[in-house]
Amino acid sequence: QVQLVESGGGSVQAGGSLRLSCAASGLPFSIYVMGWFRQAPGKEREFVAAIVRRGGRTSYLDSVKGRFTISRDNAENTVALQMNSLKPEDTAVYYCTARRGVELYIQGDEYDYWGQGTQVTVSS
Repeated sequence: QVQLVESGGGSVQAGGSLRLSCAASGLPFSIYVMGWFRQAPGKEREFVAAIVRRGGRTSYLDSVKGRFTISRDNAENTVALQMNSLKPEDTAVYYCTARRGVELYIQGDEYDYWGQGTQVTVSS
């Protein structure tokens, strides 16, 4: 059974940092593309970041470029999202996602597995 378990969410003030982590189990992690999505109240879910299997390529939502960094540890079956210079508009539930493949997938329906989500709240 595939499980993606996020951790690291919380409440911070604008300008602060958080590091989200996602632990994967039940799948051959090293051959899966990993991603992060988010959904704010009343808004559509949106792509945040993705990383290919060996971590050599990444993709980001324009509004988080230069502030967020996605990384993965294939030995530990984890993927992380380091979020710096947080803004109130980053407030959302953040989801870890996974799919087998080689591309940087940015559409939610391209992913096979989702975590339960972790809340990030940024106050001004």
